[in-house]
Amino acid sequence: MIELPVISSEERKRKPDWLRVKLPIGEDYRRVRHLVDEHKLHTICQSGNCPNMGECWGAGTATFMILGNVCTRSCSFCAVKTGRPPEYDENEPERVSEAIALMHVKHAVITSVNRDELKDRGAEIWYQTVVKTKEKSPTTTIETLIPDVKSTWSALERMVEGGQEVVSHSMETV
Repeated sequence: MIELPVISSEERKRKPDWLRVKLPIGEDYRRVRHLVDEHKLHTICQSGNCPNMGECWGAGTATFMILGNVCTRSCSFCAVKTGRPPEYDENEPERVSEAIALMHVKHAVITSVNRDELKDRGAEIWYQTVVKTKEKSPTTTIETLIPDVKSTWSALERMVEGGQEVVSHSMETV
């Protein structure tokens, strides 16, 4: 039998401050929350249950998730809802670009759920979101974290025609 040492509660070490999740508070957090709610937007921060949401929103930034909040895939590592998504909202690019402009962010990050049921995999909404954001916030750099679009090259080409500065892809979905 292996004998394990008994550690008293006084001897237990606390988590370091950088590892603790802080409650989301502050004026910037409330402002971002209000903009997201008012514009009926989705963020990966909320849908993915991100523990850093309070920190990011408290700094006045968020990662916007377009094409709804229901994904057509069921990746084991992801907390986003899966299922049959409702019809996408054609006005979403306008609402996202307006929220980004109101937030005055220097660098906007946009991602999306997978929309495998759409013929263009959501590429047109991606394009429109980037273009409208560039129109409303010309000094804001845009980073897009795009899905694999099931290797549909025409969709991929359309997604990157908007003029975003950074195109990224989440490798864990491959």
